[in-house]
Amino acid sequence: MGFTQDELTRDGFLGGALHLWQPRKGYRAASDPVFLAASVAARPGARVLELGCGAGAAILCLGRRVEGLGLSGLELQPGYADLARRNAAANGIEARIIEGDLAEMPATLRQESFDHVIANPPYLEAGGGTPARDTGREAAFREATPLAIWADAAIRRLKPGGTLTFIQRSERLADLLAALDGRVGSIEVKPLVPRVGQPATRVLVVATKGGRGAFKLHSPLILHDAACHDGDRDSYSPEARAILRDGHPLIF
Repeated sequence: MGFTQDELTRDGFLGGALHLWQPRKGYRAASDPVFLAASVAARPGARVLELGCGAGAAILCLGRRVEGLGLSGLELQPGYADLARRNAAANGIEARIIEGDLAEMPATLRQESFDHVIANPPYLEAGGGTPARDTGREAAFREATPLAIWADAAIRRLKPGGTLTFIQRSERLADLLAALDGRVGSIEVKPLVPRVGQPATRVLVVATKGGRGAFKLHSPLILHDAACHDGDRDSYSPEARAILRDGHPLIF
């Protein structure tokens, strides 16, 4: 079931270089998909697949930053898949959005391989906690498909030498590394830290299919300048602001 126009808002990303229709209630993209897209070292002509693309925030941020990509998105929820198609068309970015389940990969994608596969899997493990009232939000934040299956689906779709890029809650880093163990190499981790002196809340993980490089844990990206939240204003650090507002890449 799709969304009515009254159920949507049109929100700016990358300093207004990209505008996306999103549901007023349900999963609404914030900074995480922008950081995910910024972490992909794609070059024109590369083929990119996003697993669980939602309304298209990450894949379209990447498409706005790097022209000439072959973009594909896989989305389970029909309403969000429709929004991703609408958002791609409205922003003049060519992207193929496929409706389907990554645990039962659609036949068309099983026959293809990609230079980059990206994903922002649900952060919360199944069970426990209070379910979200909105089904779309619940599906986006609480996993129905185990993280290991997300990793498996991504690796299977990669070309040799292709890269996998995930953003995940820091508490799930061990789970993600376990899912990748022995199947990809040259793994690099970039922690995202809200403020100086605070623990990381998110991690960006990049790995290469067939890579043989040593594991790298990079210095964190500090998201905010102030020592604590001091009001509803833009307090991003210069590096974070350049990524979120100006569309700069996130260089590990």
